[in-house]
Amino acid sequence: MATAQETHKYPGELNDVPGWFWPLDQVLFSWFLERQEQRGARGDLLELGAYLGKSAILLGHHLREGETLTVCDLFGAEPPDAANRAEAAQSYSSLTRQAFEQNYLSFHDTLPTIIQAPSSAITDEVAPGTCRFAHIDASHLYEHVEGDIGAARDLLLPDGIVVLDDFRSEHTPGVAVAAWEAVLNRGLRPVCLSSQKLYATWGDPEPVREELLAALRERDDCSVTVEQAAGHRLVRARAKGKRMRLPSLPPSLHPAPAAVPSSPAPASSASRPDGVPVPEQTKQARPAGRAARSTRPPTPRERTRRLALDLLPPVVTRAVRRYRAAQRAKASGTAQSRR
Repeated sequence: MATAQETHKYPGELNDVPGWFWPLDQVLFSWFLERQEQRGARGDLLELGAYLGKSAILLGHHLREGETLTVCDLFGAEPPDAANRAEAAQSYSSLTRQAFEQNYLSFHDTLPTIIQAPSSAITDEVAPGTCRFAHIDASHLYEHVEGDIGAARDLLLPDGIVVLDDFRSEHTPGVAVAAWEAVLNRGLRPVCLSSQKLYATWGDPEPVREELLAALRERDDCSVTVEQAAGHRLVRARAKGKRMRLPSLPPSLHPAPAAVPSSPAPASSASRPDGVPVPEQTKQARPAGRAARSTRPPTPRERTRRLALDLLPPVVTRAVRRYRAAQRAKASGTAQSRR
């Protein structure tokens, strides 16, 4: 029997990894991280809630020497309370630490620091004021998200960026309450909103917001609007069209094998009865019996016949198919005799 390691399908690129990390957020993550790197900002990276590793893989590409990526997730361990257990059973029943590690190691030589525990344990594992970027996606329950936001404030550097996932989804009202409560009452200052994530800081948002606005307005695959609400300037970014120019990332360490080109068919010496050779392209174009049947889509009548055959008892289906085969053979013989 094959092991999980043997049967695991390694992703060939980031978007082969399952998860809800949309192209616009891939662009925004990369922009914030690259801006920090260009300005010489140093600090660790943090992710609370990793699922199968899609966003963690991108974060790992932005680690520099001496920095650490810490990922905290239950990875199938027993949740701390009944509400969390119900949420995990509904949304993350297939999540395992092994799948995360295999996906991550498809793009990186070494794993991040992994804490397999509730997100509330993070302040015991990461030192205060050491992170430049934190992604919070561990729970949809208000009590947990409120605690995760508080932990991020303690762990981030003064101008660090925090990203809150699912702050506006209809099925995650607890995240929305915790996110906007932090904006209104806990000093969190929004920088940008995407369709799924809120990007914010406890530092001064104006410099980074202005730079982001300028960068987004130069793109033809993104639309930007600016609004005012409760004394906060809100930049809203939205993807235009179905395809975005994604950040360039190193390829998978397990690329898909290149397709082996098929060898051309050897020339044939076949000829017509008058001795004139048959052109190869003509021979290849001729149907080769049943296997070369037309690939046109079936007509409604044909679809109805096929469905009827599928629904009939097997013994009746076989009888019908034998009868139709006999009729085709009879028709073919009649046509041959008329030539």
